[in-house]
Amino acid sequence: MIQKKKPVSKKKTTISKSDKTADSTALSQHRLSALVNSMADAVVAIDEKGKIAVYNGAALDLFDVNIDLSNKKISQITKIIDKDSKPVDIEMLILQTKIQTTNRDMRLVYADDSVINIYVSIAPVRVGYGESDSGGFVVLMRDITKEKSLEEERDEFISVVSHELRTPIAITEGNVSNATLVAQKKSLDPQIIQMLEAAHDQVLFLGEMINDLATLSRAERGALNVEIAPINMFDLINKLAKEYSDEAQAKNIKISTDLDPHLRLLNSSELYVREVIQNFVTNAIKYTEKGKVVVRAIQKDSSTVVEVIDSGIGISKPDQEKVFDKFFRSEDYRTRVNNGTGLGLYVTMKLAKILRAKISLSSVINQGSTFSIEFSDLS
Repeated sequence: MIQKKKPVSKKKTTISKSDKTADSTALSQHRLSALVNSMADAVVAIDEKGKIAVYNGAALDLFDVNIDLSNKKISQITKIIDKDSKPVDIEMLILQTKIQTTNRDMRLVYADDSVINIYVSIAPVRVGYGESDSGGFVVLMRDITKEKSLEEERDEFISVVSHELRTPIAITEGNVSNATLVAQKKSLDPQIIQMLEAAHDQVLFLGEMINDLATLSRAERGALNVEIAPINMFDLINKLAKEYSDEAQAKNIKISTDLDPHLRLLNSSELYVREVIQNFVTNAIKYTEKGKVVVRAIQKDSSTVVEVIDSGIGISKPDQEKVFDKFFRSEDYRTRVNNGTGLGLYVTMKLAKILRAKISLSSVINQGSTFSIEFSDLS
């Protein structure tokens, strides 16, 4: 009798849920590690105690070390100084960061005392949406020595050119102005007078551009001298309004002041405080076709708030985000009819930072703009 073979049972292999989760986590970590290591910039993850948790190969290259950085403090492996060569407590700076911050003025010092310029970005990591507890920090660093060198060369070029052009521009402006007066007295052809006046306007515009470039170059190189002295804001603002009354009247614009009688002396740089307010006033007159320009000053605790209010063409929401950018010029056709370099408000913002002043802007198209700046004592 032939016996039938029993069928061989195939055993099923089951993978537990925990095993799948572990594999998925391992794969995610591997992908994250590959992503971080593929970055050209140095990336360092710092835990809430200030110790290095994760880093990539670029970090080892930037710090010029060949050791395991895990659980070490960043201050132990690198020395960082600011633009004035003063030591930076990078660990404390990281741990005190509440929102993402960037800095292009730090320098990294190597063991042989050589120095490079670095870009530093610090971003706190939140453990969950809306959570206040920190999950550590991500620090990104990059060598920008070459970029800084090019910037310094550019600033030096601008400084030299703007200085050398001032004399010929001043001579040209004087001669064209005199020629215009002579032409008017001798009742020459009106077309000749018109051409001379147009040439004079363009020379003045060129002079203003050179002044902006010179101020910008000094501000970006940190070469501006700030002489602190008590400023009578009441007198300063009234003088400015009086100086620009003719220019405003030529456009049928009324310029006036609204000053808090309790304004106190402001300890700051009169030269730069005046230039900041002046830039806002000239801007307001330039972009106001009818109506008024008001310069208001309010005493707010220990600070002085100056507002320049106009009834001009206004600034669109997208343009408000870029109006203080270097060389920015709005596409609004009403803006384009006026000469401009796009440097005025950028220089103003630079000066405001030197004065530790805060600038804000509110504007509505066809209803006007209000530029506010809050000055505080520098001493």
